Amino acid sequence: RRGDTRPSTGRRKTLVAGRSVQASAVAASSAPSSTASPSSTPSEGRATPPPSDLLLRVAQSGSSGAFAERTPVWLMRQAGRYMRAFREYSERFPFRQRSETPSIATELSLQCHRQYGMDGVIFFSDILTPLPAMGIEFDVVRGRGPLVHGDLGRCLEDRLAVRDGLSAITEIEDWGEFEATHGFIRETLEALRRETEGACTLLGFVGAPWTLAAYAVEGGSTRDATSTKRLMYQRPEILEEFLRRLTVSIAQYAIFQANSGAQCIQIFDSWAHHLTPEQWLQFCVPYVKSLVEMLRAACPDVPVIYFANGGSAFLPLQVDELAGVVDVLSIDQHMCMADARHIVDGSGLVLQGNVDPYVLRYGDEALVRDTVRRTIDDAGGPGRHIMNLGHGVLQGTPEENVSFFVEEAQMYSQV
Repeated sequence: RRGDTRPSTGRRKTLVAGRSVQASAVAASSAPSSTASPSSTPSEGRATPPPSDLLLRVAQSGSSGAFAERTPVWLMRQAGRYMRAFREYSERFPFRQRSETPSIATELSLQCHRQYGMDGVIFFSDILTPLPAMGIEFDVVRGRGPLVHGDLGRCLEDRLAVRDGLSAITEIEDWGEFEATHGFIRETLEALRRETEGACTLLGFVGAPWTLAAYAVEGGSTRDATSTKRLMYQRPEILEEFLRRLTVSIAQYAIFQANSGAQCIQIFDSWAHHLTPEQWLQFCVPYVKSLVEMLRAACPDVPVIYFANGGSAFLPLQVDELAGVVDVLSIDQHMCMADARHIVDGSGLVLQGNVDPYVLRYGDEALVRDTVRRTIDDAGGPGRHIMNLGHGVLQGTPEENVSFFVEEAQMYSQV
């Protein structure tokens, strides 16, 4: 359906720490200034049309059934290598230096917003960023992706048994503990909140416990999560203890972000596609519910978005389990938005998504705009959902297609 080029029947109108603090300081000393990239000057972009709190209001609208004047839009991985201005940094500085130096992370978070005027800014970081606070080190290697150190696929049980010392896997029980190891996150979010106040919504994000556990056990990206699945079947008690510690720690990290300025939190379950529905029920759901419960207790006004990559295959199960838990379900591109709308109808859940990223990667302007209009129509009309992709923006996506995507979502309305 996403590739269908038939014109839409709608009408549109224009609507008016894992590294030390010292290491971060060293990185900051070599950081380019926020004006180093001429391609990121605000004069070249477009402003976000009002209202500035649109994304936040739509994320919170599920229980009321109200809808907004237009559809808010942002994109997963909107701060990414498809932008020339972003590559001017990524080609000079390693990932952790960029993400853990507040001046660089702030600039990279804002480049896309200044250029395209999305309704939300998500801060530049990674779902693995909180792991060093727990004693699990990682890096992101150019050309290879994330690498998690420690050989946890072999020695997770031993590491969990250690209570003190460098080899212990620590449970972070209070959000304030992240100040010592992740003060750069607070600095980045506070700076972004100042920049986005009165302009758009500021999003924070965390990885879901299952996804972080699988990344850590596998040591990085994997085709089928073999080592983690071995634990699921042969030593589930070991995996479940690891998931429990991650859940507590990630909940505190989400609270830390909210207390630093994030107005909405997205939970990325990027590796949910490795699980059967039954496995998702056992190894994802209880921990996501617990995470959100802790976040709600501390920050009751912060809406929560949950994205299970591959989760469209069991969307009815997501609705059954997460209605009343999270506010928004972000769905991938492998389901028609109209079908998803019918599945969530009456649940109080708002939908987010779900344009195929390859429409932006290879489509022309007409296809991008038409797909946006049809997705909004399928979601029930303007203001009824949050426009996004079914996954992140792909490297090599033409920048102008991102512009067409955002502009059309913000302009499209029905009479």
